[in-house]
Amino acid sequence: MAKSGVLEGGPGLVAKTMELKRELHKLVKVIVDDEDVNLEAIDKAQQMLSALKELKMNKYPSLYFHNNSRREVVSGAVPEEFKCPLSKELMRDPVIVATGQTYDRSFIQKWLKSGNRTCPRTQQVLSHTILTPNHLIKEMISQWCKNHGIRLSDSAQYLDEDALTRDDRDQFLSLLEKMSSTLSDQKEAAREMRLLTKRMPSFRALFGESCSAIPQLLSPLSQSKSQNEVQPDLHEDIITTLLNLSIHDNNKKLVAETPMVIPLLMDALRSGTIGTRSNAAAALFTLSALDSNKELIGKSGALKPLIDLLEEGHLLAVNDVASAIFNLCILHENKLRAVRDGAVRVILKKIMNRMHVDELLSILAMLSTSQTAVEQMGELGGVECLLSIIRETSCARNKENCIAILFIICHSDRSKWKQVRDEENTYGTISKLAENGSSRAKRKASGILERLNRAINLTHTA
Repeated sequence: MAKSGVLEGGPGLVAKTMELKRELHKLVKVIVDDEDVNLEAIDKAQQMLSALKELKMNKYPSLYFHNNSRREVVSGAVPEEFKCPLSKELMRDPVIVATGQTYDRSFIQKWLKSGNRTCPRTQQVLSHTILTPNHLIKEMISQWCKNHGIRLSDSAQYLDEDALTRDDRDQFLSLLEKMSSTLSDQKEAAREMRLLTKRMPSFRALFGESCSAIPQLLSPLSQSKSQNEVQPDLHEDIITTLLNLSIHDNNKKLVAETPMVIPLLMDALRSGTIGTRSNAAAALFTLSALDSNKELIGKSGALKPLIDLLEEGHLLAVNDVASAIFNLCILHENKLRAVRDGAVRVILKKIMNRMHVDELLSILAMLSTSQTAVEQMGELGGVECLLSIIRETSCARNKENCIAILFIICHSDRSKWKQVRDEENTYGTISKLAENGSSRAKRKASGILERLNRAINLTHTA
């Protein structure tokens, strides 16, 4: 007699299949309708397809063995989509990160607590560190375990290991008091606060329990008439502590909306050690995970000092600065602000000099939805630069960004078609991309070629 349940074709299977199909239909619509390539939607769609395949194939009817009358999981038999990419074990509490990848909560939390800001599987920089429960996968794992007589370990062992003691709280209050004391006390307290907020995520959470904690932390900076009066090491420790606080998801709104924070971060972008400036940019990047913070940071004028720091080109700061600009420009109003503040000129100049091409092309592609940005690219020699990158680079993503930008430039400025035609006649650059590029690159390249052919035919007809 066959067992009932999701893997055997009963009502549970029908319901689960329909739910997966509904989610997949939504994701496919997002992928098709989005002019850009929505990698997050693609990743999620792949997960849905894998799950549907498992349900259809009924591939795991008896993947357990008996040991003292208790059924246990055979590690190699667990469906891959049920395993955490970090632990390679069956997930107890699956959560989704910003890139759309799913991990077991305890293992991805340890990854993030260690200071990592990338997705372990894709290596993409995380636009935020919010962990969203993957209820669908969790329910499927639960049903799979039920069908196979498997009992998951007690989740109690995954509770936060960094619970604070009363002494920790007393130390926290003592350090805040020292921030309004002598310079030596301030420097000692700021250094200790920086280390504690880096090492103990729970210590970061303490700042959310009092509305006065962040102003107390910042008091040495807010009381100074000029950042030049602040000791460089004290300045860097305080700004870095702000960065550490902003990593904690529950702090993001509180930190950004504390009136003195963004102005002080903007001052830090302009002055202090390169470590201070880089960490100020990283803090703005982390805070901008929230849409409300994107708007607040953009309105505060933070894009201009970020662009200025990008133009200076400090190697230690450029990645954090580029990440912050990219994240902020997801908001349309901030794209316009970035263009107004000279982002196109700065970015194109660096790309022409082959500096940080990968990161900056992504920003330029995002800005290309602005007509003003497109006009500036054409005026500043963007067409020639982008065509040369397509010829030279082996990076599919860079080719894709270049041809997408060229497509927009050429369709908004007919005078640029001659450059494209000359490039095609000399090197066949567009034709090669139309044949060998990614699906999006092929589509854009083919669109340009069709336009070129129409223009040639019209000329011959005339």
